[in-house]
Amino acid sequence: MSMEKKIPTQGGTGLGQNPFGALSRAGLPSVSLAAGAATPAPSPPQKNRGRVDLTRETGGRGGKTVTVVTGFIGIGLPEKEMLVKKMRAACGCGGTVKDGDIVIQGDQRENVARILSESGFRPVYSGG
Repeated sequence: MSMEKKIPTQGGTGLGQNPFGALSRAGLPSVSLAAGAATPAPSPPQKNRGRVDLTRETGGRGGKTVTVVTGFIGIGLPEKEMLVKKMRAACGCGGTVKDGDIVIQGDQRENVARILSESGFRPVYSGG
């Protein structure tokens, strides 16, 4: 065997420049190599879809308490029905869309407010 056919393993010459050096100037997020993980990307700003009022009512319902969501602007019946479906699943109770308002059985204002906030609305407690 001759030594001429072997490939040298010393590493050869360097690249001369870092091919990834220009990425930080391109507006891309930087990566911390020491931590081994990328910095978390900032979440996109939540779309403000308007204010909605949350009210707890008992009148005209035989003493039963319900949570009523009113004041929706710019959404149709199909989207309201999707919101009601999410609220019913999260609260474990019944609910419906009645005259453009969402009615959920029981005092579920905290759960309903959380779901509305996740959907981009600004829930405001009103009434007692």
